[in-house]
Amino acid sequence: MFTIVFYAVAVAGLIASLIADRSKTRRALEKAWKAFLGILPEFVVVIVITGIILSFLDPQTISRLLGDESGWMGVLGAAVVGSVTLMPGFVAFPLAALILEQGAGLVQIAAFVSTLMMVGVITFPVERRVFGTRIALVRNSLAFVFALGVAGVLGVVLGSVW
Repeated sequence: MFTIVFYAVAVAGLIASLIADRSKTRRALEKAWKAFLGILPEFVVVIVITGIILSFLDPQTISRLLGDESGWMGVLGAAVVGSVTLMPGFVAFPLAALILEQGAGLVQIAAFVSTLMMVGVITFPVERRVFGTRIALVRNSLAFVFALGVAGVLGVVLGSVW
């Protein structure tokens, strides 16, 4: 539903821009297309690398490493795996539920999902090119630390013993 709303808003904005100034809108669309084509090869590489990584990381393997008994090592492992995995949220959350059903701990899942959504090791080359190395490093580092903080707070709230 939200996707439809976002597309509708984007189309409405494009129409408003066309009405306001056709030439500026055309130039903006041409710039956007060139930027897309410039980033496209790197995104193809990202998709291929993600496919390779996901072929090695089945839910059973992950759950063995991320059970409640794995403690902070499991949390760190989950954070690292989440950092180097790229998948959309509509795949990540059902995968997290499946891993949870297979015996993974909630704290480990929190670290996994948080880093999965916030840290982009695989997308780092694209991010570095678009935003610069320093900003990409700072953003990813802060996101990793924040994800561990989320897992830690969840562990305290749930009373988990590591």
